[in-house]
Amino acid sequence: MRDARTYKAVSVWLAIGCILVLIQILIGGITRLTDSGLSITEWSVIKGTLPPLNEAEWQGSFEKYKVFAKKQYESIHRDMSLSEFKVIFFWEYFHRLWARMMGFVFIIPFIYFLLRKKLTTKLIRRLGFVILLASLSAAFGWLMVASGLNDDKRTWVNAYNLLIHLILATSLFSYLSYTFYGYAAGKMESRIEVKERGFLKLLGIVLVIQIGMGALMAGMKAALVFPYPFMLLKYDIAREIWNSSPPIVWHHWIDYEPNPNVKFLIQIFHRATAYLLFFGSIWFFIVNRVKMFIVPSYLIFFIVLLIQVALGIFTVSYSQGKIPLVLGVVHQFVAFILLASYLWILYSSRKRR
Repeated sequence: MRDARTYKAVSVWLAIGCILVLIQILIGGITRLTDSGLSITEWSVIKGTLPPLNEAEWQGSFEKYKVFAKKQYESIHRDMSLSEFKVIFFWEYFHRLWARMMGFVFIIPFIYFLLRKKLTTKLIRRLGFVILLASLSAAFGWLMVASGLNDDKRTWVNAYNLLIHLILATSLFSYLSYTFYGYAAGKMESRIEVKERGFLKLLGIVLVIQIGMGALMAGMKAALVFPYPFMLLKYDIAREIWNSSPPIVWHHWIDYEPNPNVKFLIQIFHRATAYLLFFGSIWFFIVNRVKMFIVPSYLIFFIVLLIQVALGIFTVSYSQGKIPLVLGVVHQFVAFILLASYLWILYSSRKRR
């Protein structure tokens, strides 16, 4: 029998961990959409905890940005003032500072619970894997930024590096959330019986792919190429974009900036996975129609899915020359709320016998 105080303390700690990771993903979205990711040109774990403390240090950081992020500076920030640089510096700095804070919030209680022998062997193994995923995500975050520095071809970080970074963050959030569910909910002997649980797992794969495609959309600024949510209604414009660009060959997928058709295809793929997820979820709820109305988690998932679809439509519609900050960030945030609700359905259900 578990000690009630320990059970509550560990449950709260795991829940806080999930929330902190979610906020970190949210800050990462703001960092990306404000073009802040290349503003800090060094990765110093200890020294980097403090921002520039005087005007001379601020000017030095600004000059480094001009040199190491030359392509971005000359393309979109040539007229930037020092005070404007401080704004984009803040978001990248806050993103890194939050990561450091998460490390302390997680490691210190982990060591405490470990020394007091309050954790089961299974939970220790799972939390060890959480630490591994968090370390990989942090390390690749810097590799992603480093790949964007001194790059004369790209104005922003490489979209494929952004994809890997977000997938690692998604894996961390998913694994930690599932660990929290498993600990806080216990064995859940009265799991909900569902039909087609294999299809439910397939929906989860589509959801992760959809999040990954969203990373490529963001990294390539693909929404700017075709800011029309209903493609068939703008078929003539889509055809004009496709015909006016050079045919896609393999190297265009690596050097995607000069060819709008690559971004156009990424947007089509992103929409296609959205359709699969939306209509697949509707089919799953029809098969389990009784559950949809009597189980709150099912209804919450479907409502969040509808909100996410609407946010996707609005985000694309308002991507006229620039991705709208608020819509873009909220769209990413709701994607992870959708993921969290999906994981709860997956955890709390079992195949109907």
